[in-house]
Amino acid sequence: MSDIRRRGLMLVLSSPSGAGKTTLARELIEADGSITLSVSATTRPKRTAEIHGKDYYFLPPDEFEKWVEQDRFLEHAVVFGHRYGTPEHLVGHALDAGQDILFDIDWQGTKQLKQKMPDDLVTIFVLPPSHDELERRLKNRAQDAGDVVAARMAKATDEISHFDEYDYIIVNDDVNAALGTIQSILEAERARRTRLVGIGDFVAALMR
Repeated sequence: MSDIRRRGLMLVLSSPSGAGKTTLARELIEADGSITLSVSATTRPKRTAEIHGKDYYFLPPDEFEKWVEQDRFLEHAVVFGHRYGTPEHLVGHALDAGQDILFDIDWQGTKQLKQKMPDDLVTIFVLPPSHDELERRLKNRAQDAGDVVAARMAKATDEISHFDEYDYIIVNDDVNAALGTIQSILEAERARRTRLVGIGDFVAALMR
């Protein structure tokens, strides 16, 4: 059995704002020592408490652009005026070492990952239990004006429309239940035959 090792996987969690994705991601990482959050590169200035290489890889805009031109990102996007991207070589090394990586990204980033590394990707879309509950969460969390909440709800509707591009759907009406479902999906995907390196030789030895 020692001849069998597992290739890591990329687990994507996406959801509209307010559906609970960030909480689920944090809980999953705390509960499972074999998965780590993807560390992005960004052009955003480093904040005082942040550490280069741990929180983000902080790149000057011109260097970030070079990486884009050299196709060194699995996915990249502009968020609130700053650029963010996932370095491909870092993810590749982690997967080869059997490390699972969690991605907290939207449907656009997920689509880019799917184009680059579809065989390593497992995607989950988290839905709120209802339209009214999503609106309530946004109002309670942000304390924003009505027009801001309306804008967030409109964006959420657009994001939800991409649900059918994902492998799994979870309705988050209970955090513990949703987390349990994610953990079950993760365990099943870890046992997928195509991720077990050396399984062919192991089975051949059994059949001798």
